[in-house]
Amino acid sequence: MEALTNDAANKASGMYESAQATRTRVIATTVIALVTVIVLSGWLGLFISLGIAKSVQIINAIASKLVAGEITSTVTNRAEIDKVIAYRDEMGEIGRAFYAVANSFKTVIDDIVQVSQGLAKGNLRIMPKATYQGDFIQIKNALETALPNQSQVIKDIIQVSQGLVAGDLRVTPKVEYKGDFVQVKQALENALSDLRQVIEDIVQLSQGLAKGEQRVMAKAEYRGDFAQIKNALETASVKLAEATTQNLTQDWLKTGQTQLSDQMSGEQDIIQLAKNIITFLATYLEMPVGMFYLLEEDKHNTRLKLIASYAYTHRKGITSEFVVGEGLVGQAALEQKPIHITKVPDNYYARIQSGLGKALPHHVIVQPFMYEETLKGVIELASFKTITTLQQEFLSQIMPNIGIAVNTAESRSRMQTLLQQSRRQAEELQTQAEELQSQQEELRQTNEELEIRTKELEQQQQEIRDKNFALEKTKAEMETTQIAIETKAKELELASKYKSEFLANMSHELRTPLNSMLILAQLLGENNDGNLTEQQVEYAQTVHSAGSDLLTLINEILDLSKVEAGKIEVHLQYMALMELVEPIEHKFRPVADKKGVAFQITIAEDFPQIISTDAHRLQQIINNLLSNAFKFTSKGEVKLTMLRNPKSPLTLFQSGELAARGEEDFLAISVADSGIGIPEDKQMVIFEAFQQVDGTTSRRFGGTGLGLSISRQLARLLGGELQLHSEEGKGSTFTLYLPENIEKSSVIQKTDTLMPSPTDETPTTAREKEKTESHITKRITDDRESLTADEKSLLIVEDDSNFSNILIKLARERGFKCLVAADGKTGLQLAEEYRPYAIILDVGLPQMDGWTVMEKLKDNPNTRHIPVHFMSASDQGMDAKKMGAIGYLLKPISMGELGEAFNSIERFISKAVKNLLVIVDDEQHQQDILDIVGSDDVNITTVATLACTSQELLMAQFECIILDVDVEQQAGLKILEKLQHDDNLSQIPVIIYSERELTEEEERILQCADNLTIKAVRSPARLLDEATLFLHQVETHLSQDKQKMLRMVHNKEAILSHKKVLIVDDDVRNTFALTTFLESKEMEVVVGDNGKEALELLEEHPDIAIVLMDIMMPEMDGYEAIQEIRKQLRFRKLPIIALTAKAMKGDKVKCIEAGANDYLAKPVDTDKLISLMRVWLYR
Repeated sequence: MEALTNDAANKASGMYESAQATRTRVIATTVIALVTVIVLSGWLGLFISLGIAKSVQIINAIASKLVAGEITSTVTNRAEIDKVIAYRDEMGEIGRAFYAVANSFKTVIDDIVQVSQGLAKGNLRIMPKATYQGDFIQIKNALETALPNQSQVIKDIIQVSQGLVAGDLRVTPKVEYKGDFVQVKQALENALSDLRQVIEDIVQLSQGLAKGEQRVMAKAEYRGDFAQIKNALETASVKLAEATTQNLTQDWLKTGQTQLSDQMSGEQDIIQLAKNIITFLATYLEMPVGMFYLLEEDKHNTRLKLIASYAYTHRKGITSEFVVGEGLVGQAALEQKPIHITKVPDNYYARIQSGLGKALPHHVIVQPFMYEETLKGVIELASFKTITTLQQEFLSQIMPNIGIAVNTAESRSRMQTLLQQSRRQAEELQTQAEELQSQQEELRQTNEELEIRTKELEQQQQEIRDKNFALEKTKAEMETTQIAIETKAKELELASKYKSEFLANMSHELRTPLNSMLILAQLLGENNDGNLTEQQVEYAQTVHSAGSDLLTLINEILDLSKVEAGKIEVHLQYMALMELVEPIEHKFRPVADKKGVAFQITIAEDFPQIISTDAHRLQQIINNLLSNAFKFTSKGEVKLTMLRNPKSPLTLFQSGELAARGEEDFLAISVADSGIGIPEDKQMVIFEAFQQVDGTTSRRFGGTGLGLSISRQLARLLGGELQLHSEEGKGSTFTLYLPENIEKSSVIQKTDTLMPSPTDETPTTAREKEKTESHITKRITDDRESLTADEKSLLIVEDDSNFSNILIKLARERGFKCLVAADGKTGLQLAEEYRPYAIILDVGLPQMDGWTVMEKLKDNPNTRHIPVHFMSASDQGMDAKKMGAIGYLLKPISMGELGEAFNSIERFISKAVKNLLVIVDDEQHQQDILDIVGSDDVNITTVATLACTSQELLMAQFECIILDVDVEQQAGLKILEKLQHDDNLSQIPVIIYSERELTEEEERILQCADNLTIKAVRSPARLLDEATLFLHQVETHLSQDKQKMLRMVHNKEAILSHKKVLIVDDDVRNTFALTTFLESKEMEVVVGDNGKEALELLEEHPDIAIVLMDIMMPEMDGYEAIQEIRKQLRFRKLPIIALTAKAMKGDKVKCIEAGANDYLAKPVDTDKLISLMRVWLYR
C-alpha cells in the first residue's frame, strides 16, 4: 500500500509539473506578444524620428527597455518619460501611450507572477486578480480554466491514493483527464490493475499453502519490489514441500521400524523369527521375493544357510548354502556391505512366480546384518521395480535391530539347550550317585583283591624295567642306523645331481659336433648340385642315419635321467587308434620282411577307437618293445595285440590306479615274440638301466639296455605298468596295462610340472573326445553327389555327427546344399574341389585342428576368399577374427545363435560389393592406398578427419577399415576408442597402415584395444594381403600385378631370399654347417665367435634381419649378448633365436627372459629352424 501511495504522489507531482509547464507557456506567449508590440513601436518611432529626433531617442530608449523586458524599471523611473509626456503634441501622446502600455504590462505580469508563485507553493486555489483588457483577457481565461482542471485531477489522484491506503482496491479515477493527464490516468489505472492481480495471486498462493499444497507457484506477473514477495512465497513453498517430504520419509522409516520391532518381539525361535522378518520386509518394501540366510559355524567350516524365505521357489541344482565369499550372498558377508544389482542376468536363480506365470526380477539387493561388528547373516530381496535410496536407507537402519534380535534368539536357544543339558546332567548325576554307592561296596571287596595283586605287579614292573632298558639300547642302535641311511640318501642325491650335470654336459658335448654332422650329411644326401655319385649319396645318407641313431641314444639317456628325476612332462590328449597303429605298421613291417619274421597286429573289436594318453610316450613304449622283439627273434613271429579288459589270469597289479579298478576299465597292449626268451633270474634285472640278459663284451645282441627301463618308467607315468611273462627258449610277452579313461590329475601327481611350451595344445575335453570318434565312423550323407556349380553350397567341418546333422538340417532349410567333413584334411580337400560359398569350421578336429585348417584355407588362393564361421568349445574368438573369420560361436550353442550365424553367412555372401573405409589425410598416401586395394568389387570411402569418420560409420556399414596413424597429427588411433565402445563397430577389422614404426604409446593403445580385430602392416604387399583377407576377395579377380604381390607374400621361400642373418657360435663346425645350409636358401650370412663380436657386427651391419645366438660361448655368453642387444632401441624388434645344446629344464625360460624371441635345441632341426625364421621374418 505504501508503494501505491508513493506511486500516486509521484503522479500528482507529475501533474503539478504539467501545471507549471502550462504557466510557463502562458508567460512565454505574453512576452512574445509584448515583444511584438515593442518591435512594431520601434519601427513606428523610427519613421517619426526623422522629424522629432530628441523625442524619438527618448521613446526609443523606453522601447528598448520594454524589448529587454525592463517593464518595472520603465514604470518606476519616470524621469525620462515625463519629458516626453510633457509635450502636448503627438510625441507626447506616444509617450503617454508607451507609459500606459508598460503600466498595463506590469499589472498583468505581476498578477501572472503571483499566480505562478502560488502554484509553485502548491496552492491550486489561487486565481488571477488583476484587470485584464484586450487580448490579455484570453490569458486570464486560460488561467482560470486550467487551474480548476488541475485541481480536480490532483484531488482525484489524492482520493484514489487515500483509497489504496485504506485497502480499497476497487477505487478508480472519476474526473475527466485531458491532455497529458490522460497518460497519468492510464498509468494510475494500470498500477491499480497490477496491484489487484498481485494481491489476488498472493491470496491464491496463501490459500494453497493453507490447504497443504506442497508446490504452489505464482501465476501473475510481479514487477519491481513485488518480485521479492513472489520469490519469498515460492521459497516458502519449496521449503514447506521439503519439510513435508522429510517428515513423511521419517514417518515411513519410523513406522517400518516400529512394525518390525512388533514382528520381532516375544520369545521366538530363530526359524520363526527369520520367517517373520523376511515376510515383513518383503511386504513393507513391496519386494516380491526374499531370502533370509543365517551364519552357521562349526569346527570344519563357516557357511550361510537359507532358513526362511518369502515367495521363493527352490529350483533343482541351486544351492541353499554359501561359503563366505561365494556368490553375491557370500561376497556381501565377506565385505560386510550391501550389494545392489541393477541388471539381473537371465540365469538368476530367484524368479517371481504366481499362478499366472513367472518372471525374472530386475533388481536385487543383498544386505548383511551384524551384532557388535560380528556377522550374523544376510538378507536378499528381489524386485521388478528400482530399489530406491529410501528403501536402502530403511534396510541399513533396521539391520542392527535384526542383528540384536537374531543374537537374542540364538542366545535364548543356547540357554534352552544348556538348561536341557543341565537337567539331563542332574538326572545322570543322581543315577551315578546311586551307582557309586553300590560300587563303593564292590570297591571295598576289590581293594582286598588288589592288595594281593599289587605284590604280583611289583614283580612284573621289575621285569618291564629290565625289558625297557633293552629296548632303549635297541632304539639307540636304530637311530645310529637311521643317521647312516640319511647320510647315504644325501650322498645318493648328490650323486644323482652330479649324474644329471654330467648328462647335461655330455649332451652338450655330443650334440655340438652331431649338429654339424647331421646338417652336412643331410645336405650331401640331398645332392642339390648333382655332383655326387649314388654311392656317395648313400654314404651321406648312412652317415645321417648313424647320426640320427646316435641322437636317439642321447635322447634315451636324457629321457632316463628325466624319468628318474621325475621331470618328464606328460601331455594328455585324445588320439585315434589308427594314428597309433599306422606308424607302427609302416615302421616295423619292413623290418619283419627283412628278417623273415611274421608280424601280426591284432585289435579286439571292443578296443576303443579313441584313447586318452600321451601319444608320443605311448608310441615310445611300443616302439621299444617291438624293437626288442625283432632284435631277439630270428624266426617265428612277433605279435602286437590290443585288448580291453582281458579275462585271462593276471599278475597282481602294482599300479594303484589299476589295482583300484580290478579287472575292468583298463587296456592291455601286448608284444609277444618267439625269440630266445629270458631266464627267470634275469627277468627283474632287465628292467634296470644299462642291464641286459647277456651283459658280457662277447654278447650276441647289441644295445644299451635303456629301452625297457625307460618303458617301465613311462608306463608308470601314464598311470599303468609294464609286466613280463617269458620262458627261456620259447619267447617273451611284454604287456602294457593302461587305464582306459585316465584322468589328467592322476598323471600330474606323478610328475613335476614344467612350464608349458608356447606350442603346447590345450588338452582336449571329454566332450571333444566324443566328437573325434565320428571321424572313423561312416561318413554322414551330404549333397556332394547332387551338387552343381551354380548352387549355393555350405561346407561343414565338424566331427560331432549329431551336431553336423543339426547344421545340415538348418542349412537345407535356408536353401544351402551341404558338404560334410569329419576331419581337417577332408575339409581342405572338399574346399579345394567344390569351392563352397561358405564354411562352418570346428576347432577341435582329429588329425588337424581347426586353426591349421583355417591357416591352410587362407594360404590357398583358391579358397582364401571363402567366408569361414568358427564354432568351438574354447573362447578364442579374437584369434579367429584376426585370421579372417566372419564370426565365432562358443559351444554350447543355442538354436537362436545358430540362426543368427546363418543370417550372418547369408548377409555376407549376398553382398557382392564390399564397403571399405580408408582414413588418411595425406593425398599422396591416400592415392597410394587406393591404387593398392582398389577393385571393382570394393566400394571405397575416403575420409581425412576423425569427425568425418564418425559420420561415415553412422551412415554406412563397412567390412573393413584402413587407418593411417598420422591422421590429424598422429591422432588417428583415437578412432579406436569409438570402435571399442560400440558393439557393432567393434566387429569391423582394422588395418593399421603406416610407413614408419609405431611408437611405444601407439603400441600400448593397440594392446589395450583387446576387443578389436587389429592388424598392423608397413608394406604395400602386406596391406593388400590383409585387405583381401578381410574383404574376402577372389584372388583371380585381381589384376596380375596384385596377384603377383600376393604370391610373393605367401611364398615361404621368398621371405628368406637375400635376407642377412647373423650366426653367433664359437664352434666352427656349427657355423660352417649352418652357413652352408642358409646360403643354399639364398641368405647372406655373417658369423661371430662370441657375444662381443656379435655386438660389433651389428654396428657394422645394421641391416641384419635376424640373429641365431648360441648360449654357451667364451668372453660373453648368449644370455648377456641378447640383453646387450635389447638395450639398444633400434634392435628392440630384431628377431633373435637362441640355440643351445644343453636342452635341460628352464633353458627356454632363461632365453626368453633374456630377450630372445624363440628357442631351438641342438642338434638343430633345419626344417624347424627355417619354419621359425619364416615366422619371425614375416612378422
